[in-house]
Amino acid sequence: MKSNHNEIEIQSSPERVWEVLTDFGKYPEWNPLLCRAEGKLAIGEKVNLTTKSASNDMKLLCTVTTVEPNRQFSWKFHVILPFLFRAEHFFTIEPINEHGVRFIDREIFNGLLVPLQAKNLETNAKAAMIAMGEALKKRVEN
Repeated sequence: MKSNHNEIEIQSSPERVWEVLTDFGKYPEWNPLLCRAEGKLAIGEKVNLTTKSASNDMKLLCTVTTVEPNRQFSWKFHVILPFLFRAEHFFTIEPINEHGVRFIDREIFNGLLVPLQAKNLETNAKAAMIAMGEALKKRVEN
């Protein structure tokens, strides 16, 4: 198992962050990691993603696993076969005071190919995750 984790404070309400984060149709306008997302945000539903990192672009079919409005959503996906490479991605919004939240972006990776992808996950995937957090902050606060 391997994971990536990023946190960023955003001066906004949980509702506003949720609104931007779940408006998949506007991802191409601001999101440098998830440059395209289509689907319904409901448990068991599918979301088609196009991800972008420094090393490559990938198309993923994700299954939504958690939806707690204004708090968290997550999805899981696999590449090729689940035992080779699978991941679950969590997007969490935690209030820190009456004027701000902490956005937590976490992804957990499992499977036989994870050790072969470790360096890419630690560098390119992590950098893309950080860039997404910064872009979300900018989009919400402006």
